[in-house]
Amino acid sequence: MAANGSSTAGNGGDPDVLSKIHQALEVVHSPYSTNDARRQAQSFLEEVKDIPEAPLQGYSLASDKTQSPVVRHYALSLLEHAIRYRWNSYTQEQADAVRMWVIELGQAVSRDDPSYLRNKTAQLWIEVAKRSWCAEWMDMDAMLYQLWQIPDSSVHKELVMFVLENLSDEVFTGDDSVVAMREGVLSKACVEIFTPTHVLVEAFPNRQPGPDVRHGHEGWLSRLSEFLDYCLNQAPKDNEEVKSCTLKGLSVLLSLMPWAIPNSVSAARCVPIMCAGLSSPHVSIQKASLEALHALYCRTNFNDTEFQDLVAPMYTPSSIELCKGLLSWSAVDPEDIDEDKYQTLKKLSELLSCLGDYFDRKFPKLPAEAARADFLNLLVQVVQHQSLMVSIPILVTWTRLLSNRNIGPTELVSPMIGPLLEICSSRLVRYENLPEDTQEPTFLYLLEDTDTIPERHAFLGNYRRYSCQIIEAIVQLKLVDAVSHILGRTEDILQHLYHGQPPLDVQNYSKHSMPVLRVDSHFTVIEATVKGYSKWKRSHPTGFEQQMAQLESNLESWCNKLLEMNFEDPMIRKRTLQLLVYFSTTALNKNAPFMLKVLEHILMTWPALQPDHRAYNDAIKDLQGESMVELQRLASEMPDHLLGVYDQIENRVNEMMSSGTLDEKRSIAYKSFLFIIIHRANSVDAQAKIQKLREFIDPVKAQWQTDNVRSALKSYSSFCEFLGLDKAQKYLASRQAHKIEDWGSCELDAEGLALQAELEERLKLLPLRSTKSFLAFSVERLEKSSPAFKASYALWQDGFESILADLLEFLSFAHASHNPDNWADLPPDMRSMVSRVLSDRFWQAGISEGSKDDFYARVMDKKNTIEGLASSIRGSIRFVRETCYAVIYCMSRLEMQFYGFQGLSAPLSKALFADSIWLSTHQQSNLLNLVRYLVDDCPVDYREHFLPQILSSCFQQMDAKVNGEWAKLEQQQTVAAEGEAGLKEEMKAESILRQVTYTAVLMVVDFLDPTKPTRALQSAAPDAVDSAYPTLRRFCLLRQEVVEPLLVFCAHGIRMRDTRCCSMILRLFISLIPEFHLTEAQLQKLNRGGNPVDPFTVPAAISSAIREFISMDVLKACITSFHEPYFVELQKELATLIASIIVYYSPMTSTPRDVLLSLPNINPADLDRLTSYMSKPGAHTRQQRALVLDLLKDLKGVSVSEMGKLPESSGFGPRGKRSARSKMAQAFMSEPATTETTRSGGMAGVSRATPDALEGVSNLFEG
Repeated sequence: MAANGSSTAGNGGDPDVLSKIHQALEVVHSPYSTNDARRQAQSFLEEVKDIPEAPLQGYSLASDKTQSPVVRHYALSLLEHAIRYRWNSYTQEQADAVRMWVIELGQAVSRDDPSYLRNKTAQLWIEVAKRSWCAEWMDMDAMLYQLWQIPDSSVHKELVMFVLENLSDEVFTGDDSVVAMREGVLSKACVEIFTPTHVLVEAFPNRQPGPDVRHGHEGWLSRLSEFLDYCLNQAPKDNEEVKSCTLKGLSVLLSLMPWAIPNSVSAARCVPIMCAGLSSPHVSIQKASLEALHALYCRTNFNDTEFQDLVAPMYTPSSIELCKGLLSWSAVDPEDIDEDKYQTLKKLSELLSCLGDYFDRKFPKLPAEAARADFLNLLVQVVQHQSLMVSIPILVTWTRLLSNRNIGPTELVSPMIGPLLEICSSRLVRYENLPEDTQEPTFLYLLEDTDTIPERHAFLGNYRRYSCQIIEAIVQLKLVDAVSHILGRTEDILQHLYHGQPPLDVQNYSKHSMPVLRVDSHFTVIEATVKGYSKWKRSHPTGFEQQMAQLESNLESWCNKLLEMNFEDPMIRKRTLQLLVYFSTTALNKNAPFMLKVLEHILMTWPALQPDHRAYNDAIKDLQGESMVELQRLASEMPDHLLGVYDQIENRVNEMMSSGTLDEKRSIAYKSFLFIIIHRANSVDAQAKIQKLREFIDPVKAQWQTDNVRSALKSYSSFCEFLGLDKAQKYLASRQAHKIEDWGSCELDAEGLALQAELEERLKLLPLRSTKSFLAFSVERLEKSSPAFKASYALWQDGFESILADLLEFLSFAHASHNPDNWADLPPDMRSMVSRVLSDRFWQAGISEGSKDDFYARVMDKKNTIEGLASSIRGSIRFVRETCYAVIYCMSRLEMQFYGFQGLSAPLSKALFADSIWLSTHQQSNLLNLVRYLVDDCPVDYREHFLPQILSSCFQQMDAKVNGEWAKLEQQQTVAAEGEAGLKEEMKAESILRQVTYTAVLMVVDFLDPTKPTRALQSAAPDAVDSAYPTLRRFCLLRQEVVEPLLVFCAHGIRMRDTRCCSMILRLFISLIPEFHLTEAQLQKLNRGGNPVDPFTVPAAISSAIREFISMDVLKACITSFHEPYFVELQKELATLIASIIVYYSPMTSTPRDVLLSLPNINPADLDRLTSYMSKPGAHTRQQRALVLDLLKDLKGVSVSEMGKLPESSGFGPRGKRSARSKMAQAFMSEPATTETTRSGGMAGVSRATPDALEGVSNLFEG
């Protein structure tokens, strides 16, 4: 490169090359060029970038204002290429020349230049700064200041602001490898040039003087603030240049607010300047000001002085009026939403939420002039907004404010209580169940803000949760008034339920009618009220007995009125049952007479089915099912009250049983109700309890010994005969079902209908349902030290092992039924239809046609067809399979009897996994969940003989199935789907595969969680357990038969096209890499040095094999995914893992280096840059990642910007990197993480409940 600007520079470069560049650019941009000509021209333009004179050619063309903008833009790209890819090869003289050219181009920008040229010029400045600022280039700040001072030149100010913003972003949040390698010096220099000198001296009085890079004492934060003050308060409002500069200045502040020293923000008067932007008539300036203020107030660590300086000004009357004005000005019509104004509203709400949180935390430090009441009124105004998305940030803030002892009980809040109670109560309606054509504003906003039905459900669940918390808090603050108001209003609603609504119509019944939704929402308010009262009672243990008695008397009177009301609608009756039982087990749990009234009401609430009206009939079935659940809830919560009238209850149940009108489910429900009363009662002697309970359990055990059951267990063919599956196979074969395209249109004949009925009857002969029910009630939601649980041990001890052995046999047969080769009564050419017979039909939100109710209706319509028969066949197999899972889980809760069963691991593994590969994708989920529970609950004392075989088999099967299904899906996607129906089936299959993959990955991540507590039998002390046994993570890693299939699955996970799961696997691998870092020699050296060595360190032989596997297979998987467009969002995580593999393992094996050097365009010198990190591989991970990103830049998949996403900064206008949905808004779109969840999805308790989700096919899969 001619670095001295010699004759070539003087004449603009080689005329021949310049001419060819012009011609090539004309060909590329001409719409008339052929593809071949365009490709050749593009190839030439790329080749020019590699000639030594390219930067000089670029400077010459770019500085020539007579050239067209297209030519000048290409010329700038020549300079950019030279800076980014050849800088390290330049001599000092050459680098100085390039830098001077960039500076000159920056000085020469003018209004006449298109914005994209000015942007590109500023970007070149940044590229040079990243490489030479604070080294060869010490006067950059002075040069920026000179540009800033050019009079009447907005373009130079914009260029300076572009440079400042992007430098800030690159240094503090970017991933550029050049920046990463110079991060220390660049970050220090940024702080230096932005911060006023006096602030730096105050903040760091003992600081070491850094490089002399700043110009002047005021710093850029003050200059920017002063400039914005002029733009917002003095300059002409409608001047486009002023507007553009204002936006750019606010964009710089947005970049600075997360990291700038708080005192510098205060000294520069940034807060009043940003507030001035809120009153601008331009929406874009309002939004930019809001963004910058929000970035400042998202910082949660201001001390008291910083709070007074930066946050307290927002509570002044003028600031509050400003926000009120913006709130009014941003009003939008839900039927025609102005997107800009709506985004402003949402951001304003988030800003006020941040201020509200500071108001909560720093309330005692508020200055006297703070308009406390006005601020809280503003928060009420926002929470009342018809958009739930605008409302919810403030809703969360109110939950904190009301719970604050310095705020909630004061007169300051009293005027807000009524409006808050009103708004929270009104929004507990289940919006997700409103008709799709509803024009209610809140519903319209909801449709606008949520993309998918699951997202909508999660969001509404979060909104309801916070609303209930506020109602609970209000009840605790204003107990008597709040309870009286809520009960009175609900009573009034119930008495006028159908006012303005059509009466109940059985023929056109809807279980989501407005009366049902109103009852549900008001009863939810009452449940929150009762919960609030219970909390109040706990916090007032003495001195309020009379008030409590009066209140509980009022509650009972209200419930008695509810008991007297007659509702025809089964869904309202169901909700009433739930509420009455809730009262009985919480606020009125000492009131035995009331509980007996509720019990009588449940027993009497059993309306007859009405098969002629399907929807109404389904609602009655719902009510009947809920009646049984509520009975069992009463027995679990109130056993001692019920024990007093046990004989009467038993007589009533016996009457109903002997009437012959009860089906199997209802019979078991009533028996288990009696069982639970005795089992949970505290006033029954242990021996008498066990003797009485045996009256329930012995008949269940006896069922396993009947001739029918013993015969069914002899062989798989006997099992098929017992369930009628042999007849079903013969029937399908005789009807040539494999040739019938639409089973749903082919009606069953008399033989088929009789067979269908027989299949359903034969299921009742199995002892599975009763075993599951009584086992579940023996163990669920019980402390293992409780008398009830000890009774369960004694009850199930006899015959436990034989039942478990038989159960595994049934499970083996159920799994074997999914293997077509086992359908011996079907000719081989027909066995391809087995998967069709056993494929569950299910409805899935957002993919399936119509609503879930429509889906159920279609299923019922086809009951008497061959499709209906297939449903009965798979229903029989599914019932056996899923009930076996549930029984095994319940048995595992009886730890000693289950885990102490010698030799259980082999037959259990065989039953679970021998044929599980044949289960469909979504049928894997419940199997994997069962394995997770069994492993989690296994006491450490029994891990050695129980877990290895289970885990090994599970991981092998899981990998084969999940990885195989991804391969199949990838292959299918190369072929076009057949029509819309085929596309929907593909979408459903992919969605289910993603869910199952997530279940599998979550299980692996959970097993390998280093913080997972270690469980022992109750007799062992926790400390003894920690020292005597390895964690589950280390247990898995220590055993080759476990860790091998586990890591193979994880390696395949890196290639599975599911961003969430792949990300989890990458983070898991990053945490695992250090586990296999030590060689045998290093371990011995540690031992000899007397250092405490972990007794459960992975053996050197296993470590070595794993290192090689990770260095070869995992690294290759990472590189392949890194190269593919799908994984573009995971490139940072992939690069982090690749860097970890290199720096941890390269000192021990050459494999990582060999793999990387086998790739094209990998420079060994670039790879060697990672060597310096190998002595401390866990440090400086950001720099390691940046080096890998740079190393593999030519292999990268399509970049984020090329995927159609916005670049880091979209130019001199407002920043383009902020998505329409904020981080806070996105958080409201997912289910909250709970510290403890129950396995039944039911009420949280001290112990996990029976996994009802294991019965059937979960809520997603029905029919």
